[in-house]
Amino acid sequence: MPEKVERLRHDYLRHDKKFPHVWCPGCGNGIVLGALIRAIDSLKLEKDELVLASGIGCAGRMPVYVDFNTLHTTHGRALTFATGIKLANPSLNVLTVMGDGDATAIGGNHFIHAARRNLDLTAIIINNQIYGMTGGQYSPTTPYGSKAATAAYGHIEHAFSIAELAVTAGASFVARGTVYHVPLLDKLIAQGISKKGFSVIEIISNCHIQYGRRNKMGDPVTMMQGFKDRAVTVEKAATLSAEELHDRITIGVLTDVDKPNYTEELQKIRDIAKDKS
Repeated sequence: MPEKVERLRHDYLRHDKKFPHVWCPGCGNGIVLGALIRAIDSLKLEKDELVLASGIGCAGRMPVYVDFNTLHTTHGRALTFATGIKLANPSLNVLTVMGDGDATAIGGNHFIHAARRNLDLTAIIINNQIYGMTGGQYSPTTPYGSKAATAAYGHIEHAFSIAELAVTAGASFVARGTVYHVPLLDKLIAQGISKKGFSVIEIISNCHIQYGRRNKMGDPVTMMQGFKDRAVTVEKAATLSAEELHDRITIGVLTDVDKPNYTEELQKIRDIAKDKS
């Protein structure tokens, strides 16, 4: 195992240039980074054929650390840039990594329509239920009643589910994992990358500084233990009532369907146009 870890570090990380990283000790982003490079390694993808785009926020720093084609873009616009890259060069494997605020607040419309179009992209969304880098403001996934920098007396808005939103909007592949369930996370990311069409992997993570500290949720280990205790598989969830599923985290593959994707359909239109001309 140490040899494999060293090989992955050498092959996939800009280890001699960009470290140490900026994330807080115990942050789940490092776990997601590890899962991402293990998934890519398992698929035997060439680094020159990979692009990782991000927006702004803690998750937005991830492209800085990986040694393949990367793009650190503007707030909420990772999917916009990724769309342009994929349409310009459909042979590339294009991924985005975003936080919950980045992807579903300022980037919400881009997220919905990327799913609706079923673009051949993979969206990894790290959901720590808060804006971590910018000071702890509430996000679209901050639970009702929670405290945040912009909700000192308790959050009065209701959160929505990222994964269920992606299913409803039309994504081909949607899954959810947590930073506690690492082997499952490796598998879900690999499945998402392999899927033709728009893939969404929502990853429940901990922000023990901006969210956990304000809400007295303990240290990173305690928060991850909470993910373990609250998690229920998709298969198990199907047997439970709405009351039993309250405050639980459903993990696994929520949808996996085959449907025409925008990238291939656009190429058909281009071919027809060439023939007509």
